Amino acid sequence: MKAKLSILTLGVADLARAKQFYLDLGFPVMTGSEDYPGIAFFQLEGLAFALYPQEKLAEDLWGDQAPTGGATAALPRHTMARNEASEAEVDTTIAEAVAAGAKLIKPATKAFWGGYSGYFADPDGHMWEVAYNPFMDLS
Repeated sequence: MKAKLSILTLGVADLARAKQFYLDLGFPVMTGSEDYPGIAFFQLEGLAFALYPQEKLAEDLWGDQAPTGGATAALPRHTMARNEASEAEVDTTIAEAVAAGAKLIKPATKAFWGGYSGYFADPDGHMWEVAYNPFMDLS
C-alpha cells in the first residue's frame, strides 16, 4: 500500500461557524468544492482539509447504527481519507489494510454523493476512509 493521506476531515458541531473560523485564518477553499453543500473543503499544501457535521460523519461511518439522541461523546471527531484512482484500487487498499491488522468498519460501496468508499480502523481505532471520487481528483 502506498503511504499517503488525501483528506483529513474534522467532525464539527456547527459547520458554518467552523468554516468561517478557517476562512478567517486564511485557509483557501478548494476549487470545485462549492458544488458540495453540507461539507467544507480547503486546499492545503499537499492535503485537502474538510469540515463535516459530526452527525453526518457518524452516518457515513455506521449508517443506521450511528449514535443518536445527543450522544456526542460517541460521535467521530475526525477521519483520515486516502483517495484512489478507481473503485478496484479502493477494494485493494481496504483488503491490504485488513490483512495488515485493520478492522473493517464499512465495506466499500457506492456512496450517496456519487463515488465509492469504505472505512477501516487502525489497531488504535483511528478511522480511515478509502474512496474513489469521480468528480474531484484527489488520488
